[in-house]
Amino acid sequence: MRPVHFVALGDSLTEGVGDPVGRGRRGWAALLAAGLAEQPVHFTNLARSGAQTGDVAERQLPAGLALRPDLVSVVVGVNDTLRRTFDLGAVAARLDTVYAACTGHGALLLTACLPDPGEMLGLPGPLARPLARRQRAVNDVVHALSTHYGAVHLHACEGDWTTDRSMWSADRLHPGERGHRQLALRFHALLAARGVATGPAPSPDSESAAPGRAASLWWLATAGTGWVARRCTDLLPQLLALAASEVRHHARGTSARLDLHASAAVAAALAALSPNVHPEAEAEAA
Repeated sequence: MRPVHFVALGDSLTEGVGDPVGRGRRGWAALLAAGLAEQPVHFTNLARSGAQTGDVAERQLPAGLALRPDLVSVVVGVNDTLRRTFDLGAVAARLDTVYAACTGHGALLLTACLPDPGEMLGLPGPLARPLARRQRAVNDVVHALSTHYGAVHLHACEGDWTTDRSMWSADRLHPGERGHRQLALRFHALLAARGVATGPAPSPDSESAAPGRAASLWWLATAGTGWVARRCTDLLPQLLALAASEVRHHARGTSARLDLHASAAVAAALAALSPNVHPEAEAEAA
């Protein structure tokens, strides 16, 4: 019997940041791979930290398809929302290209929607809400495309795991070991329900302790300073402008207009792909 070939595409979440093992990283995809079948699984992780949808479509996808995978996970999009160049239409088009290519080659597609980074970082409301609106828009696109392509979709953008501190690493942007195990367990359950995962489910028990407040402060004082500096030169000026708009709309009682605008942007992005992806979107965007 041909071994199962599993290829993981995406960013730092799938690369395994937050779940160090020895001098490397493991992550939810590697944990999931171990329980996909009774026989050995050929697992290749092409995800890279900082990757955006463009990186997945242009570089990771061709390399992944060359491996003739049976299963492909595509979890990406958060980094797009953290750039001043964020373009929902472009994100939707790239995801559509990636999903279509994977399923067109006969692979089963795994997708997930994710929490917004502003909430996870605990940013003030005016700064957090624009990021939340962007992430919700990306999640809405992922939902629609996942349905269209018959993906195994994990709704991971909310729930107890997002507020459970023990699930997250010191940076609050990536799951810790427990969080990665939770993602692997939930994906395994979805795949087992389809008869795809036939091996043992990943263990929920962590091998290391969850990071405490001291670890979070140490991250901010070391690696975190570089991350903040990069966001300050890229996203922060635009985010401050978006925050000022949030404050003005809140003062006027017109905040709902921002949500309506975001919903219209999602409808327009989906309608631009194909009426077959989301038939209602074409009428909403008209």
